[in-house]
Amino acid sequence: MSLVANVSALYYRTVDAFAHIDGLPALLLRLYLAPIFITAGLHKINHIDDIISWFGNPDWGLGLPAPELMAYLAAYTEFLGGFALLLGLATRLVAIPLMVTMLVAALTAHWDNGWFAIASSGQETSIAYVLEMVGFPGAKESLENSLEVATRLGRAKEILEENGNYSWLSGKGSFVVLNNGIEFAATYFIMLLSLFFTGGGRYVSADHYLAKVFPKPQH
Repeated sequence: MSLVANVSALYYRTVDAFAHIDGLPALLLRLYLAPIFITAGLHKINHIDDIISWFGNPDWGLGLPAPELMAYLAAYTEFLGGFALLLGLATRLVAIPLMVTMLVAALTAHWDNGWFAIASSGQETSIAYVLEMVGFPGAKESLENSLEVATRLGRAKEILEENGNYSWLSGKGSFVVLNNGIEFAATYFIMLLSLFFTGGGRYVSADHYLAKVFPKPQH
């Protein structure tokens, strides 16, 4: 047997050996996303009047049409969709409206702020520094923003050190500037897209057992 054949056989034996736990990645994605959406949905439900105002106001909000309908749809899609992800129930179907909410959020609430959710605090730690070196569109502006953020954080640290207990204030983590870009919404969208194609996962989702009760029709 040739070397290529031996390597190929070893590869497929390894893949087959792990086939019985191929539902684990989907389970981890669901467990990661479920509390995020449940919490976000619950927050919207508990503050629905504020959410409606924010959705509808064109001056300091998003200026969306039918803000009351949009607010209730977003709130309950996230809340109920999060529980469905937790159980692995109708995972592929649930992923679709959740992806829509992420697209709407990215395009309306975060798009103008660029990619990063949290602004980089320095040039050396900014991805934009590498992208600017290769001439990536928009990287120069992002890098300039990083330098401005670093300046502001430095000044804020000086003020806090002069007027407060900085070691206590920063004891649970460093201060950052919220950039509110599309990073998180895009990441969640990609994770949901993966679940749309893989489903809830073998052995670890309600979908797996419902498929045994309601098998796929044979054509």
